[in-house]
Amino acid sequence: MSDLGLYLEAFHFLRPLWLLLVPLVLGLWWLVRRPLRRGGIEVDGLAPHLREALTVGRAERRRVLPIDGTAAVLILSALGAAGPTWSRQPDPFAAQSAPAVIVLAVTPAMEQTDLPPSRLERGKQKIRDFLDLRAGARTALVAYAGTAHVVLPMTEDAQVMVPYLEGLSPEIMPREGAVAGEALGLAEAMLAGEGAPGGILFVTDSLDPADVAALDASGSPLAVLSVRPEGSRDRGLDALSAPVIEVTPDPSDIRRLDGLLNAAYRRAQLDDVDQPWEDRAHWLAWPAALIVLLWFRRGWTMRWVVLTGLALLAMPQGARAEGLADWFLTPDQQGRISFDRKHFDRAAERFVDPLWRGYALYRSGQYDAAVELLDRVETAQAAFIQGLAQIKGHNYRDGVRAFETALARDPDYPGAAENLETAQRIVEYVEAAQAASDTGEEEGIGADEEVYDNESGQGEETEREAGSDAGSGLLTAEQWMNTVDTRTEDFLRIRFSLEAAQPPSNSGEAAQPGALGGAGGTAAPMEGGE
Repeated sequence: MSDLGLYLEAFHFLRPLWLLLVPLVLGLWWLVRRPLRRGGIEVDGLAPHLREALTVGRAERRRVLPIDGTAAVLILSALGAAGPTWSRQPDPFAAQSAPAVIVLAVTPAMEQTDLPPSRLERGKQKIRDFLDLRAGARTALVAYAGTAHVVLPMTEDAQVMVPYLEGLSPEIMPREGAVAGEALGLAEAMLAGEGAPGGILFVTDSLDPADVAALDASGSPLAVLSVRPEGSRDRGLDALSAPVIEVTPDPSDIRRLDGLLNAAYRRAQLDDVDQPWEDRAHWLAWPAALIVLLWFRRGWTMRWVVLTGLALLAMPQGARAEGLADWFLTPDQQGRISFDRKHFDRAAERFVDPLWRGYALYRSGQYDAAVELLDRVETAQAAFIQGLAQIKGHNYRDGVRAFETALARDPDYPGAAENLETAQRIVEYVEAAQAASDTGEEEGIGADEEVYDNESGQGEETEREAGSDAGSGLLTAEQWMNTVDTRTEDFLRIRFSLEAAQPPSNSGEAAQPGALGGAGGTAAPMEGGE
């Protein structure tokens, strides 16, 4: 079902009793208009053109009168008071797009240049556009040729995926072929671990007919982006019953794919009884305001409008609107609009609600400000966001405390226990690195200036200046990672070869090697409950 059909199905009024005013307004309008609808006086022997010229008030029956505008404004006001709605309020701690697994075909055929610069490069460009469109949504990447591999597990940081995406080429794949069915199994295994309905996006130029049945039988929403030149056909893609979208020069193909993959997720959001419905009454304020503008025309001003103006002038100074939006939207509503448009800085400036404002500060990268503001809110949600902000700000020990606070306030809060465990592992790693660094310094090994978040006594928090022999001897884990000069494609080639040499395992275990996808993978589980 399309988004429009889904919203029409969910449409209803929150306060339907206000709709009783609509027939009352229509009745009053008809009583006022009725005298103007009487026909003209018939006079025998009078020419029709003379009767038309001598009849008074006939023109007024045809034009729009002030009572028409008044009735329209009152009806719009009644509809707005009734609270039209067709969607739930978005959960600030959950992504607004469905989890998705991108499956990319990395075969020699994808290197053809009939779709410039090549089919593979065009597919990578479209994947980057897809990631940008779904900023903040959980996304994973699978690559396949003769074997299928998890390139990167579920993550909310699109920038982590980009270098791995760029490193994919047919040369790094262990075997030639096109096992789309195996890639589908990996994708479904990752989606099974998500707490919300997700989708699978195949980016390929062809499909083996033997894999069509498996893709059609997929239990998750599935769509295919065909990276083929316009007018060319493929037997497997033509036989597929799942939606196949042809690549386009503009982003229209990506928007269609996002809508297809999000359909089940949006239905699940509508069925979430824990989230309140979002009141859409403010949409009716705009047409009402446009109709009110007609009252400035000559002959349209009504007597009670003067009284309304005097009432507005008599309002306290603090209640006056600073801008046009303030006449129709509250600051929190304006903040929500900016937040939905991913203008998080602007949203943080407009929100009044401390929880929403703190979350907007976190999404805009102002981690310290978010932590400070959320101290005012004593809920599990606030502590959870504080934990995410502390981890992003590299205050790992404070992040552990925040997640512990979230669990103390709500032991069942989604994602808090998992994130606490991950944060504790990060602290243990930092402390182990500190201890190793302290051991190295006793042997005369210098290091660059470093500050560690360490409170367990495994080495004191110190600052050290690099000595002249900083390049000799053992290195800390962080220094070693900075000196690694291996290219992404070399790393993927080695990892894929090792995975291909392993004996086959069930689909539930197949996704685990992807956890080796790189240092950026740590960020993904930290926001799993958002």
